[in-house]
Amino acid sequence: MNISRYLLVFCLAILLGISFSTHAAKVDLAEAVNKAGKQRMLSQRIAKAYFFLGNNVRRDKAKKQLKKSIVEFKKNHTELKAEISNQGVQKMLAFVDIAIEDYVDLVGRPYNQENAAIILDLSETILEASQDIVVKIEALSNVDKPKIVNISGRQRMLSQRIAKYYIAYQAGFHDQDHINQLETAVKEFESALAILKAEKVNSPQINAKLATVTRLWRIIRSFFLDIEKGGLPVTVFATTDSIMDSMNTVTGLYVKDSG
Repeated sequence: MNISRYLLVFCLAILLGISFSTHAAKVDLAEAVNKAGKQRMLSQRIAKAYFFLGNNVRRDKAKKQLKKSIVEFKKNHTELKAEISNQGVQKMLAFVDIAIEDYVDLVGRPYNQENAAIILDLSETILEASQDIVVKIEALSNVDKPKIVNISGRQRMLSQRIAKYYIAYQAGFHDQDHINQLETAVKEFESALAILKAEKVNSPQINAKLATVTRLWRIIRSFFLDIEKGGLPVTVFATTDSIMDSMNTVTGLYVKDSG
């Protein structure tokens, strides 16, 4: 695999001015932000599941999660290509077209340190592209709701990103950069949670879900602050997934309210 070819494809798309379809139907931009935001989460969830599977932690669940996440990523990707006609979004989606092929191929191979290292890097590449797509779709809207959807939806990604770097550390990836990425994700998660809890438009249902997330976070927060101590990967797997599910519900409620 040659990651530089992704850059080549993307640059050619810009330089050659690839013509993209502008016939997509009018779409709910809040829902589009939600869907694109899920791609961020899935980029991390796929890598996380690969690491848990390869390190014999919740193997059956991790295997199912890996397959389901790939299917969902591809489905969302196809829908976004059909729904959003903006040229900037379409160029980034064309870039993801290439990257996801290699990503899916790699996570389908038996676990080893070499593949795992590449998967860590590639998960970052796809996350970066997915984030750019979210930002571009969000910019198409003149209302504030998609911004709340973005912040809430990003918590889903951060829950999986934190779990990914946690299990990667347990698997022997002790690079300082990886530790820094974990610490940054923890800080961003806590900062965004505080913003969401203070949001004036929150319904009682949203507040209840955010309270659940807060309780779950308190259970596992110390694991990430003392990464060298390690241990309890099953708890991390289960709890971060529960947080992700709750934040998915919250994000859906924000989308519904925006309608």
